[in-house]
Amino acid sequence: MEERTPQEVVDYAREEGVEIVDFRFCDLPGLMQHFSVPLHEFSEESGRAGQCLGGASVGGFPEIQESAMVLLADPNTAYLDPFTARRTLNLNCFVHDPITGEHYSRDPRFIAQKAEEHLLATGVADTCYVGPEAEFFVFDDVRFSQTQHSAMYSVDSVEASWNTGRDEGPNLGYKPRYKEGYFPVPPMDHFQDLRSEMTMALEALDIPVEVQHHEVGTAGQAEIDIRFDSLAAMADKLMLFKYVIKNVARQAGKTATFMPKPIFEDNGSGMHVHQSLWKNGEPLFFDEAGYAGLSDMARWYIGGLLAHAPAVCAFANPTTNSYKRLVPGYEAPVNLVYSQRNRSASVRIPLYSKSPKAKRIEFRCPDPSANPYLAFSAMLLAGLDGIANRTEPPDPVDRDLYDLPPEELRNVPQVPASLEAALDALEADRDFLRAGDVFTDDLIDTWISYKRTAEVDALRLRPHPWEFHLYYDI
Repeated sequence: MEERTPQEVVDYAREEGVEIVDFRFCDLPGLMQHFSVPLHEFSEESGRAGQCLGGASVGGFPEIQESAMVLLADPNTAYLDPFTARRTLNLNCFVHDPITGEHYSRDPRFIAQKAEEHLLATGVADTCYVGPEAEFFVFDDVRFSQTQHSAMYSVDSVEASWNTGRDEGPNLGYKPRYKEGYFPVPPMDHFQDLRSEMTMALEALDIPVEVQHHEVGTAGQAEIDIRFDSLAAMADKLMLFKYVIKNVARQAGKTATFMPKPIFEDNGSGMHVHQSLWKNGEPLFFDEAGYAGLSDMARWYIGGLLAHAPAVCAFANPTTNSYKRLVPGYEAPVNLVYSQRNRSASVRIPLYSKSPKAKRIEFRCPDPSANPYLAFSAMLLAGLDGIANRTEPPDPVDRDLYDLPPEELRNVPQVPASLEAALDALEADRDFLRAGDVFTDDLIDTWISYKRTAEVDALRLRPHPWEFHLYYDI
């Protein structure tokens, strides 16, 4: 994004006829929060002094007795909101302590900034490029409810395979069968125009799109790939990406979700994350003589990523629902090995281009429920730990891992089977995250406690509707 000073942002807002200035910050779980002020309350002085915030009700933020915070806007993130009725300027912010003026250690944007600073300090590289592929579903209707005595959810789509027999007055057919949405032309693909609207909205916000298409699942699964960028910048872009996708869908009378596994017995939504290290404008992951054109550095990076993957999953696959997607025996990348072509491997080496600048690794485990500031940072730190220790990954596997005989497959390490197991792994393997003080013990402990209490226990303690089917007559 364009480099700007606070005064330049103020001038830009006035020139563009802005009426409302919206201050945005990311909470620990990964949801963008905000509040707004009229333009007359926005000046260079207020921009430098910051905006006061009470953070007691913000997920993962302080207790009420210490909840006062200050938001300092990042002028380089300013953009005009395309969805508000009144002309609105949005700004992403860093969270600071109002007494000390220091960065708040649980601010996810600050974590990403520290990760980039640590990379520079190592001397290994000066830039980590990240390219996420965030899949999502577009539904026509979603309903869910949970009380002490009942539970239900229901999603629906005009495109869903289960609606081939529904009276739609008339039903026009052309509904992708389960696992056959990759990728027929319209009219089978109902959402070409909607994805194009999403694409143009992203492009208008300086988020270049490389490709958009229907994904494998029925009922409107989609993928829109955006061009790679440096780690912190891409985390900002991914949060904006989600905002655009959800709001364009809503304007069309639809609803979009990045929930990893909303439909039973069809593909879940992943977020493959492409990564590469550069220094002085030169790529560091390429070596023509290496396997799949990988340098030693790239191989060690993979070694670190695979070695720490169970802990990384606590941030890259941070929901209980994430592990409804990461299930052995399906296309989901649960096997902690690497390959140049094997989609069942956790790390794949794309071979679309022979250019050294295109050489990268693709970590396939993550999903779009991740907080990108934390997930991208955790992946980088795992890779850097591998480089520092020259960690050799297991030998590459170019066979279909699910065709391996059981005696061979049981020797292949896998990702955790649940969020609880991933949190246990993070608790036991955290030293690599503390390098450069990128992740503090306070943040890691808060993350583990929050996830166990608010999500793992909250789900574990509730009867599941399927249990009534299994056990009511027992």
